[in-house]
Amino acid sequence: MVQPTGSLTDVAGILVGHWTDSEALTGCTVVMCERPFVASCDVRGGAPGTRETDLLLPGRLVERADAIVLAGGSAFGLAAADGVMQYLREQGRGHPTASLPVPIVPAAIIYDLDLGRPAWPTAASGHEAAAAARREFGCGCVGAGTGATVGKMLGPGGALKSGLGTASLTGPGGLVVGALAVVNSLGNVVDPDSGATIAGARPPAGGGSPSVGNTLLAVVATNAQLDRAQTWRLAQTAHDGMALAVRPVHTLYDGDTVFTLATGEVMADPVLTAALAVKALAAAIVHAVQSATGAGGLPAARDLARADRE
Repeated sequence: MVQPTGSLTDVAGILVGHWTDSEALTGCTVVMCERPFVASCDVRGGAPGTRETDLLLPGRLVERADAIVLAGGSAFGLAAADGVMQYLREQGRGHPTASLPVPIVPAAIIYDLDLGRPAWPTAASGHEAAAAARREFGCGCVGAGTGATVGKMLGPGGALKSGLGTASLTGPGGLVVGALAVVNSLGNVVDPDSGATIAGARPPAGGGSPSVGNTLLAVVATNAQLDRAQTWRLAQTAHDGMALAVRPVHTLYDGDTVFTLATGEVMADPVLTAALAVKALAAAIVHAVQSATGAGGLPAARDLARADRE
């Protein structure tokens, strides 16, 4: 696979910040909008953990979001969004109401409580990640990817360490599409072109059964001018990027979620924009496992590759 380079923040107006607990192996990531952008999402799989995703569907009153939060800690981690709301309130940001601006901060979580020690991001963690949001940000075992693992069809003991990855692509007329992925999937990560396994399940000692705590989270952003319905359709199509790079995907034990943001800077064909989103998200997923390092007693794909060379 020829991997796209770049990152989500190649889309002007998008910033990313992390809070990381490298000891407990959990964290959160905030995708910050420098101004409110048209937002939507699409949630698949049987085990989602989300906040305010219904607000992002077509036909809802509020069409723009101020930030997106991705977090570890299972449902406990949704509290990180409270801290992001507080940070945005301090900046005077939010959807105008009769009383005060209300920040719109949808969120989604992964289950990482069985790696490291049980812990989760708090409101203070979310506030810290929001304050740290920049164009340059780390990948691998940071933020929401700190406790991520992949390839758990044979149980958590046979998993590989995963993390957070990013990629971007450009199109005609200045079009930019970027993706960020937190890969905590039940399935294996494969090369989207050849289908060869890049990071997959290993037979654990004593055997095992599929892990029930999994989720693949993504944010896709573009500078294309899209309305809410087109941004929702972009989220739906972007799931194809998950299907290209993770097998199986959208299972009963996964809560796979794609958030989409459109900044509206350039005119672009929605179909082309969606095609670029599929490829960028697949590349971000591959980047997540390739940039991860071993932790919590689990090796990463790069550790196994190094051992094979030696």
